[in-house]
Amino acid sequence: MIEMLRIENLALVESLELEFSPGLNVLTGETGAGKSIVLNALALLTGGRPAPDVLRSGADQGAVEALFRMDGHQDVVEALAKRGLMLEPDEKAAKDPGNSAAELIVRRTINANGRSRARVGGELMPISTLSEIFGGQLEISSQHGSQALRNAETHAVSLDAYAGQTGLRELIAREVGRIGKLDREIAALRAAEEERARRLDFLEYQRDELEAEDLDAAGIAKLSADHRRLTHAERLAEEMSAVSVALGGDESGSASAESAVSIASRSLTAAIRMDPSLEPMSIRLEALESELRDLSVSAGDYAADLEVDPGRLMEVEEKIARLEKLKRKYGQSVEDMLSHRDEVAAEILSLSSADEQILALEKTLKSVVEVANEAARKLSKARARAAKKLAKAVEAELGDLSMKDARFEVDLETIDFASNAHGLETSASGRERPQFNFSANPGEAPRPIQRVASGGELSRLFLAIKNSLRKADRNMVIVFDEVDAGIGGAVAERVGRVLSELASEHQVLCITHLPQIAAFAERHFVVSKTTKKGRTRTHVAEVRGDARIDELARMAGGENVTEITREHARSLLDASAGR
Repeated sequence: MIEMLRIENLALVESLELEFSPGLNVLTGETGAGKSIVLNALALLTGGRPAPDVLRSGADQGAVEALFRMDGHQDVVEALAKRGLMLEPDEKAAKDPGNSAAELIVRRTINANGRSRARVGGELMPISTLSEIFGGQLEISSQHGSQALRNAETHAVSLDAYAGQTGLRELIAREVGRIGKLDREIAALRAAEEERARRLDFLEYQRDELEAEDLDAAGIAKLSADHRRLTHAERLAEEMSAVSVALGGDESGSASAESAVSIASRSLTAAIRMDPSLEPMSIRLEALESELRDLSVSAGDYAADLEVDPGRLMEVEEKIARLEKLKRKYGQSVEDMLSHRDEVAAEILSLSSADEQILALEKTLKSVVEVANEAARKLSKARARAAKKLAKAVEAELGDLSMKDARFEVDLETIDFASNAHGLETSASGRERPQFNFSANPGEAPRPIQRVASGGELSRLFLAIKNSLRKADRNMVIVFDEVDAGIGGAVAERVGRVLSELASEHQVLCITHLPQIAAFAERHFVVSKTTKKGRTRTHVAEVRGDARIDELARMAGGENVTEITREHARSLLDASAGR
């Protein structure tokens, strides 16, 4: 609810402050006094466009500021939280932890240069934020139109609330949103399929190229050794043959290390007979002779086994060339090449799983579509039942408002989803387009209320609908401008009674010329106009007691207030008190 409203330098208002009650508040006054200024100020709080002449003459800046209480409006609190605004509990809530009431100050300024600014909870916000947060909370109806009745989407929201299926509606909206997101993800993966295939071919080529070679460090070292041996095979054979001959001799009996050791052994044996202490030297000489013999044999075997193999040499050189090419492409060390191979393998795995990702997303998409369709079918059944019930309730309210011949119906236009590729049978707001249809005259078929209702009819129709929905709607504040157009007497009394009923669930602000309606107010404000030193000012003041009786008497009998009109005013207050 709006607890306090402050207006500065707008139209004829220099400065005023109003404190509203949570129930029915009425504004009365002579025509032209400026009652519509309050209405326009409230419209500015919902993001409305200011009129070119909205500022008071000579003012550089005008402002409208409201103190809202958030009691029972968790949806608004959540909308604010999404924008980083966390509300602090007011003093009453601070003393009582079970009371979740919180206060919010909303201010909008309009400058003479046309610029406008909005602050919500002290934070600067785009003007569009006012509409997003408060557009559906502060509902304004006048004989020139109603925000809600002009918007068919609002008809669906109201019907679902009346059916008690707001949660189901929100579920459908979430699931349809998920379907759109999943659809885009799948489309993106498929659009990248050609590029992914090219990349996969390139990576698989690199992988095959790297895996075709033995990238073991020890194997590469052996390959280098084999290359040196094969390159110098002839020279190695010559040198190792010479080693064998030098150590063990050859068939010609040429001198060798082995023959020299044999001569030394014979001489040492003779010396031992003369000096036994030389025996250890003999043992060492025998070992040396055996080692020389083994070395000679090994050298000879190496030389004998060594063969010049140009084919094998070419094979080794080709392999070395391939490894050098890999080094230039993938890294100068074996570790670098192995690391690149692992990276390639990981990316191949990721790209190869894209098809699996698509299949998984399509499976999820199918499941979400089923959930959305099932929820939409349930909502359709609930809407069909609620549409009939709401139509009866509104027609009953219209009868009380002296429109007994009026007809009201809720048309559920089915949307065709046959062309949907995923088998989705609902939009984000359901399978139908609920439309409120109305006819004020007998014999005339109900038509969309945006096109057929006149000003006064539209105001009373809005009142009838709102009163039927009063326990289901989420509106924070409902404003009626001249709901009394074209009525009077007993009908006006019934309008006042209906407004009072509506105010039991919502805060209601009503601009009226009829005392029968004003008498039902919990708080009554009078709008007046004065002129001083050539400047006209609009004032708004709450009236109570005798002042209120006088205002009701003026409304009933004109400027000449008499005891008779006062008595009539008292009777109206007494009648309204019984409600």
